[in-house]
Amino acid sequence: MNENLSVLGVFSLLSVLAVGGGAAVLPETKALVVGAHHWLTDDQFRDIYGLGQVVPGPNMLMVLVIGYHVTGYLGALLAFLGFFVPAGAISWGASRVWDHFEGSPWRGALQRGLAPLVVGLMAAGTVSIARTAIDGATTIAIAIAVFAGVYFAKRVNPALFVLAGGLVGLALLSGTGAGQP
Repeated sequence: MNENLSVLGVFSLLSVLAVGGGAAVLPETKALVVGAHHWLTDDQFRDIYGLGQVVPGPNMLMVLVIGYHVTGYLGALLAFLGFFVPAGAISWGASRVWDHFEGSPWRGALQRGLAPLVVGLMAAGTVSIARTAIDGATTIAIAIAVFAGVYFAKRVNPALFVLAGGLVGLALLSGTGAGQP
């Protein structure tokens, strides 16, 4: 099958599965992009995800980078359209119905019922990335420190803890000579 059509198909499928946002389909994204299609390695996926977390805008713009990696600019465009257009159309239609039933008891029940599902899907995404990023005692310690900082220091921007964790990891990596030829 043409790679461009594969890119469009994969990201269109992920789009309609993305209940709760892009993080909810992160494990499936990784399974399709790394496992099924072999477009990226685990490390490349982790790095692209990390890039998506630090650049401005929606973090799932990472699909552009994946599409570009597969087939260039056309792949980036198809990944973008595949991931955002179906979800946008579904969201638009659902919001029309949702607004129509404002004040209905089933609306509140549905909201309360979907909340644990969304939290579970987001936790699965976190575990998926953690399995790729955490590979030893040092990275476990950094992850725990960043989590503790984000959890307990509510008034500090979480991005500062993530940045600090990255800088500590970089400093430790530079100190060991890893990655040197």
